[in-house]
Amino acid sequence: MPLNVGDTGYGSVAGPGLSSSGAASSSETAALLVPEPQFGEEAHEWRPMSKEELEESAGGPGWRRLRWYLVVLFWLVWLAMLAIAVAVILTSPRPVATPLAWWQESLFFQLQPDLFTGTPPGSSGAVEALCDQLPYLKSLGISALVLKGFSDPLNTTENGEHPAILPYVQHLLNESNKAGFKLVLDVCDVQHFGDQKVESEGTSDDAQYALRFWLSQGVAGFLICDTDAAFTQKSLVQWRHILEEFSKEDEERIVVVKQTREVLPPLKVSSQHLNITLVDVVLKTVLPESPDLPSDQQVANAIETHLQTPEDTWLGWMIGCKARSDLRRLLLVLLMTLPGSPVVQYDQLEAAQGGNGSELPDFTHKLKSRHSEMSLFKSLSHSRAREEALLFGSFTFLPFNKSSNATESSSSSLPILAFLRSWGCVHFLVLLNVGPEVRPLNPTWAPSLPEAGVFVASSAMDRLGAVTLDKLVLQPREAVVVKLFEPGSYS
Repeated sequence: MPLNVGDTGYGSVAGPGLSSSGAASSSETAALLVPEPQFGEEAHEWRPMSKEELEESAGGPGWRRLRWYLVVLFWLVWLAMLAIAVAVILTSPRPVATPLAWWQESLFFQLQPDLFTGTPPGSSGAVEALCDQLPYLKSLGISALVLKGFSDPLNTTENGEHPAILPYVQHLLNESNKAGFKLVLDVCDVQHFGDQKVESEGTSDDAQYALRFWLSQGVAGFLICDTDAAFTQKSLVQWRHILEEFSKEDEERIVVVKQTREVLPPLKVSSQHLNITLVDVVLKTVLPESPDLPSDQQVANAIETHLQTPEDTWLGWMIGCKARSDLRRLLLVLLMTLPGSPVVQYDQLEAAQGGNGSELPDFTHKLKSRHSEMSLFKSLSHSRAREEALLFGSFTFLPFNKSSNATESSSSSLPILAFLRSWGCVHFLVLLNVGPEVRPLNPTWAPSLPEAGVFVASSAMDRLGAVTLDKLVLQPREAVVVKLFEPGSYS
């Protein structure tokens, strides 16, 4: 069949430069490739806008309005974030530090009772030696001294003269005040302060004279026992009025009572016309008085009893009776981390001394001879001074039980004793292993506590760096202080 090559033919193919209709403008004749521009012809290529073109385009009203909206939006968002941050800070619960009195911040040091024993008349003896060591005691963080060792500081001799020790006591008072120490006079069982002949109306005239005399000499307070005749409401009310006569805003005079009985009577008098706190500090001993060294079980029971007893008065803590050398460091850690004012006894910091009591003590030699124990004491003292949680933080006893921290092979072992000192988000965990066995710590007893922390102190002075509670193992008769923190936190 012949092809239809007419004007309306379908599928006709035009020759070069021709179409089926003879028209040169037919679409079938369009070139498939764009030819390269010949020399001399203008090439239209893409190029970026010049600076002048950009400025002209950006300066239009649309762009200016958009930029203005963005700037306003940025500042509104920034101010909103700032307002939210301020609101969070203001509404977040924060611990409020109650201003502490000087005795609540102080670390007390009880001087040896035989300080004036064997002091020859006309010789300063041990008092001068002590005065020379006051700067050293200050470097340890001690700021208050408890002076005892004389039976009657105001009694006269047969010739009607003051006793020979009175000038030395006055000298010690002057030197301690110059060095920035507060000195508390221990007058337990002293005649003029606890006379059994005290009349029913209150303190005797001799006691009032004695109080005023020593307060005028610069004594910061008095320590009495709860067995003294002066420990009555009427007597202590009179004592309080006398102390207020000599008290200043930053030099308040105090009364400390040493508790020897199980329960003390109420220490506050509140009425329509009278509102007085009779005693500022209640001094308690961790270990009960005993002629023999206490056993591990007795020590553990005594510590646990004190840790679980709530108190509504400011406490001072002493170790009490002597303990074995391997427990002294543990008790020192306990003493320095309990809430209240620690009272360190002289024999806790001195080395064992030979000879008789008449030999004058060499304070520097004795205090420095136990270098490691003094290092522990100094470390604890400085930690307590700079850490709010250890100074006035809340106290939480953490009750361990044998099933949670003892292994099957040592089910009869003494439980680990622990408590928490907290201030805001800062927590200090104190762990005490009184027993003679190695004790791994099972942290499941307190799942709400942070799992990690850093060692602050240990009784053996061999703990350093970070620690996790699930890997902590306590050595026999060891105490550790751990500052807890959440993972990723550096508080």
